[in-house]
Amino acid sequence: MPDPVILVTGAAGFIGSFVAARLAEQGHTVHGCDNFNDYYDPALKRARVAHLLAPCGVRCDAVELADAAAVRALFEAVKPGVVVHLAAQAGVRYSINHPETYVQSNLVGFANVLEACRRHRVQHLVYASSSSVYGDRTDPPFRETQNTDAPVSLYAATKKANELMAHTYSHLYGLRATGLRFFTVYGPWGRPDMAAFSFAEKLLAGEALPVFGHGKLQRDFTYIDDIVEGVVRVAFASPPPATPPHEVFNIGNHAPVTVLEFVETLASALGVQPKLQMLGPQPGDVTMTCADVTRLRERVGFEPSTPLSEGLRRFVAWLRQWKAGGFG
Repeated sequence: MPDPVILVTGAAGFIGSFVAARLAEQGHTVHGCDNFNDYYDPALKRARVAHLLAPCGVRCDAVELADAAAVRALFEAVKPGVVVHLAAQAGVRYSINHPETYVQSNLVGFANVLEACRRHRVQHLVYASSSSVYGDRTDPPFRETQNTDAPVSLYAATKKANELMAHTYSHLYGLRATGLRFFTVYGPWGRPDMAAFSFAEKLLAGEALPVFGHGKLQRDFTYIDDIVEGVVRVAFASPPPATPPHEVFNIGNHAPVTVLEFVETLASALGVQPKLQMLGPQPGDVTMTCADVTRLRERVGFEPSTPLSEGLRRFVAWLRQWKAGGFG
């Protein structure tokens, strides 16, 4: 059987650009798409395309997945055998005031992708879920078998809905689908609204850094290379023996740290003394995240392991180059 064409949605995004590049470097035929929205500066998305995708020969078309006709046209043109669906409206806090964006991108868009996968008999759909589906649990580590019926943000609710929708398509149509619950991803080329980037900007500017939850919230920060390795291994794992062919995996560093420890480690890597403004938790925040990766390790022989200090060192090296205009 010939190597299937792989469609990566959200290919100009943080995780999507790294996944698409890795797959292309491995010799696969990869096609990307992204809607290039302005949730954050689209210049960063275009830079990812130029510096991560273009050198690997990956094309990234502008496609709005909430447009059913556009999705049908995309699948007709690309004819993918494997779909890695990483496009989504991200951000827990943004979902509090912009619910309609999440409904369109994460529910309508995902439904369109599922239907296109069904119609084109896609061999495997790998899609991004989130650690946020666990809600405000305080009984670590979080296992895929635990109940996830109490999300505390609309973003989390849409990711839980994605898992249910994918399971239904697997049950009804035999579509092989695998959901990946990512745990707080960070690293070079990361999103400006995420902790590493946004904290670093304030620390470098000498501004007081707002630290919500008084710095006591815990997060299972996971380095981008570990996320990519997990995605790629899962994409080409042998099909599950169970019916329906739907699986869910945690991908996390399984070593949570407090936000305060994260800030201190980042400040050390930047060589600055942090100024902190301790604040209470924000709506939608959870107390902690902590991944049990037993299922991932047993299924594909891999688990994330990059230490936070090393991951942040690499991120800071990239950030300094980015701020200096080193990427054109």
